[in-house]
Amino acid sequence: MTIECKVKSIEPLASNTFRILLHPQSPVSFKAGQYLMVVMGEKDKRPFSIASSPCRHLGELELHIGAAEHNAYAIEVVEAMNQAFADGSSIQIDAPHGEAWLQEDNQQPLLLIAGGTGFSYVRSILDHCISQKNTQPIYLYWGAKDSSQLYAMEELHAIAKQHNHVHFVPVIESEENNWAGKIGNVLEAIEQDFESLAEFDIYIAGRFEMAGAARERFTQYKQANRQRMYADAYAFL
Repeated sequence: MTIECKVKSIEPLASNTFRILLHPQSPVSFKAGQYLMVVMGEKDKRPFSIASSPCRHLGELELHIGAAEHNAYAIEVVEAMNQAFADGSSIQIDAPHGEAWLQEDNQQPLLLIAGGTGFSYVRSILDHCISQKNTQPIYLYWGAKDSSQLYAMEELHAIAKQHNHVHFVPVIESEENNWAGKIGNVLEAIEQDFESLAEFDIYIAGRFEMAGAARERFTQYKQANRQRMYADAYAFL
């Protein structure tokens, strides 16, 4: 369904990463973990995860868009959002989309895996679980090139401190001064921490190759159930 939206705000989250709040002219019903398409042209629709949770988004849709210099696909969307915000015009979206939403009928432990701005996908799921007072163990692993890209780290540490069943593990690619988290590849960090993933529902957002590697490695070496692994990338792999 195509919907007109006003751009309510744009703010930087990290270098080349922006939080954008959209106010749709009509309510958008979606599930935690779904995405929307920003309509750039008749045959040009670009997908972005909805970072807000369906139970308390207050009629607004939150996006986290990484628009690094080499990523014209995202930069053009941020530029269009900035223009619409400046002149009060509308942005069209097509929503909701995606099959990798939270399976609320299951109370298995959750493993949420994010690479970069893929965090917006798992943020929606995490926030929804907390708001619904779900109590199953939740492990959130967030990997990035450096700590500056882990823009919600303080928020996630606070959530984990407040909710004993939530565990947050940040992972960066190389050493930094005063870094107390894990270093290396986020999938390798998970493999080191878990003997088995047989009991987990696993949700993944990041580069397609990361999602593909996770499915291959976790099912082969960590007893993960292929049918309980969810990522929008799997519709294309």
